[in-house]
Amino acid sequence: MFKKLTGLYYGWRMVAASAAVRLLGAGLHSYGFTVFFLPLSQELNLSRTATSFAFSLARAEGAIEGPIVGHLLDRYGPRPVMIAAVSLMGVGYLILSQIHSYIAFLVVYTGLISLTHSGGFMHAPMALTNTWFIRWRARAMTLNSAAYGLGGVLIAPLLSIIVLNWGWRWGAAAAGLTFLLIGLPLCMTIRNSPEEIGLLPDGEAQPTSQDANSTSPANGAVATDVTASQAIRSFAFWALVFGAAVRNASYHAISTHFIPMMIWKGMSQQQATLLLSSFAFLGFTSTLLFGWLADSVNKPRLVALILFTAGASILLPIFFNSMAMLWLFILLFTTVEATYPVAWAMVGDIFGRKHFAKIRGYMSMFYVWGSVTGPVASGAIWDRWHTYEPMLWGVVAMFCLSGIFYSLLGKPWVRPKVS
Repeated sequence: MFKKLTGLYYGWRMVAASAAVRLLGAGLHSYGFTVFFLPLSQELNLSRTATSFAFSLARAEGAIEGPIVGHLLDRYGPRPVMIAAVSLMGVGYLILSQIHSYIAFLVVYTGLISLTHSGGFMHAPMALTNTWFIRWRARAMTLNSAAYGLGGVLIAPLLSIIVLNWGWRWGAAAAGLTFLLIGLPLCMTIRNSPEEIGLLPDGEAQPTSQDANSTSPANGAVATDVTASQAIRSFAFWALVFGAAVRNASYHAISTHFIPMMIWKGMSQQQATLLLSSFAFLGFTSTLLFGWLADSVNKPRLVALILFTAGASILLPIFFNSMAMLWLFILLFTTVEATYPVAWAMVGDIFGRKHFAKIRGYMSMFYVWGSVTGPVASGAIWDRWHTYEPMLWGVVAMFCLSGIFYSLLGKPWVRPKVS
């Protein structure tokens, strides 16, 4: 009925709604953290290690809850998880605007704001997209994931203006209200699966009696359904986990400290904020470009190539201080954003739709620790030597190592056997 009334596959509406939620989460929370980083640290008299610890603790929380969220998503669907996440995020930021101590900051940031962020803003949208699409999985995930960078382009600069002119407390309050007044209504439009409203993945027609017993979709795409236990026993699972862990440690080490790092390179706060917006915009465009191509090329090789390129780009801020070289660094480094939806499309290709959320949840229990250690290590390096250079050399090595593991997924023996 939905398809007949609109003329457009309803799954694209689900991509749009979940992408809009991710846009808010990225602009107000993920990119928003680096906007709050210095003013919050200064007011509460915190070291960069201490401030980074809150971010990393939240990531650790996401790792621990990953399998639980995965089971909830597979059982109840993305909609209730996203509603809970947006609600807690909104209330949490309103309370954050009133805190006055480091302990209160840790409690609010990890106990409310970040408690369901991973499940509601990261796992749920990808699980939703994986459920609605098979043939166009990478493209749909790309559009969903691109909203992350777009949030940095559209939302983070507005948040930065509020913080610079009225203080971080007004910025936190504005973030909380935005989640509740805009994010929550968006979540209410979510439908968990195409079957829930009488459709099939990719907008395919219902099967006729002739092919009713077929397990393959009409478009010829492979419909694999691997259980979580089968996936965990496969090489593909651990190669994806290790590659993602190393990539996340590298990426978040830089993204969390992006504004402080640009100031270290001689820029003003305003210039660094402009570069942050550009960082987000280029990440958005590269995600669209490479993600759109991913359904037509070898995904593991594409991801590996991007990671090797990103590793080489880190050499630019190590050896150069000029604005031109820093712009080139951002142009090349932000291609890493494209690896996120492509890598998750690989997970869907290998393991299927039915147990995707559980498998992703178990993966997150391991790979998220890269996001935990990266920012804290960067903060500790700065506090010890007042330079980011040792961290940057480590990031070069880690990106190359991650690229090697993703490239191994091109082997034909990575698909687990389904009994």
